[in-house]
Amino acid sequence: MSQKEDLIQSRYDKLKELYDKGCDPYRGEKISIQNKSREIIDQFPSTDNKKVTVGGRIVSKREHGKATFAHVQDSEGQIQVYLNVNGVGEEAYGIFGLTDIGDFIGVEGTVFQTRKGETTVAVERFSLLTKSLLPLPEKWHGLKDVELRYRQRYLDLVVNTEVKDIFILRSKIIQEIRDQLNREGFLEVETPMMSPIAGGANARPFSTYHNALGVNMYLRIATELYLKRLLVGGMEKVYELGKVFRNEGISTVHNPEFVTLEVYQAYADYLDMMELTERLLVELSKNVLGTTVITWKGEEVDLAPPWPRVTMMEIVKEYTGLDFASIEDDRHAREAAWQKGVKVSAQSSWGEVMAEVFETLCEENLKGPVFIKDYPVEVSPLAQKNKEDPRFTSRFELFILGNEIANAFTELNDPQEQRKRFETQMSKREKGDEEAHMMDEDFLTALEYGMPPAGGLGIGIDRLIMLLTGSTSIREVILFPTLRPRDGQV
Repeated sequence: MSQKEDLIQSRYDKLKELYDKGCDPYRGEKISIQNKSREIIDQFPSTDNKKVTVGGRIVSKREHGKATFAHVQDSEGQIQVYLNVNGVGEEAYGIFGLTDIGDFIGVEGTVFQTRKGETTVAVERFSLLTKSLLPLPEKWHGLKDVELRYRQRYLDLVVNTEVKDIFILRSKIIQEIRDQLNREGFLEVETPMMSPIAGGANARPFSTYHNALGVNMYLRIATELYLKRLLVGGMEKVYELGKVFRNEGISTVHNPEFVTLEVYQAYADYLDMMELTERLLVELSKNVLGTTVITWKGEEVDLAPPWPRVTMMEIVKEYTGLDFASIEDDRHAREAAWQKGVKVSAQSSWGEVMAEVFETLCEENLKGPVFIKDYPVEVSPLAQKNKEDPRFTSRFELFILGNEIANAFTELNDPQEQRKRFETQMSKREKGDEEAHMMDEDFLTALEYGMPPAGGLGIGIDRLIMLLTGSTSIREVILFPTLRPRDGQV
């Protein structure tokens, strides 16, 4: 039997002994926790001799004859507790002797400081609330496997307290986003997670089947088309903050399910969305982090406004030397890209080629924050054409430290033009492009009733949180990221 198996068997033996003594550690006992560890420690000496009740998981234990010191970890930190036979009695002290690191207890007692100056609770009563049957991993030795940390996040949160801090910050960031948009008069709404058509983005959807209706359904890849229907219905400022699903690869910046924010405002355009994005992120950084300076992968950037606004054509010329203003047709565009080592298909159009060159050779250089604007029509099927140059759309993406954080445009509200764009997308689907947009007849019907001029904005929340927390992988900011199943585990 291995050492680990010995430890586990010891815990099962202690559990049996507890039952024999009439102590059931799974009885669901309710205790009234009045205090938190951080509060008691921070407020000492005003808590000296104060009666407190704390609860949490035992994370250390040192026995000295008929006295025991232990540390109990709650949601805010750890506090030392002290038990002796005289304080709790022989029977209770014997029960405590059957506890292990990982068990949950509740204790009641008075606060004092040890000779070494550590704030401690002298226990008068305690309850064994849950018995842990598996030993916790040691911080630096038991969770070296990064994937194991994600797979067993519950252990990661116990052992690595800095991980919990990231998710506390994530919650504050999301709440601050909601608060800011609500203050600006936007209404939070909810749209379907499943629909018969996956629309609003170029992406491969997850599909399922609805037995009662007898139809194929798709998990949403974006919330855009339903939110724009609300503009048709007379709602003027709406947003949705929620999960979307894309059946694509997994990487440090991609997870198949992720959180997006989409915002739509009637009688606005993409320039208004630029101002909203800048305002939202600057205030978010100030209010949550207390600064506009963020650091990611050792690089520092200041989010203080104003942020530069540069066209895609200008940025491609700056970083590659290719001047698409002087490239007249699709064939010459493809040849120019091939010479730069950029892979484009023999059917790629002028606009598609420029977008691919930008994505391949330019994006990673954009330390920002910088708005890249005026995207080609071919890669922007839902955006309004630019009035000055109809080859482009009134669209921008925000880049910070090489990461695309936001995508926005003046919304296309011409139903006939939208139908043509959908038809072009459907032609791509017929040729094998599974990410091309589907035809959405109901959305076209909604546009035919009339949608006011509008600006729309989408922000990838997980990537934004990566930047604000300094996390280098999207898995660090998603509690339970998608992983390949192994050994019967999810």
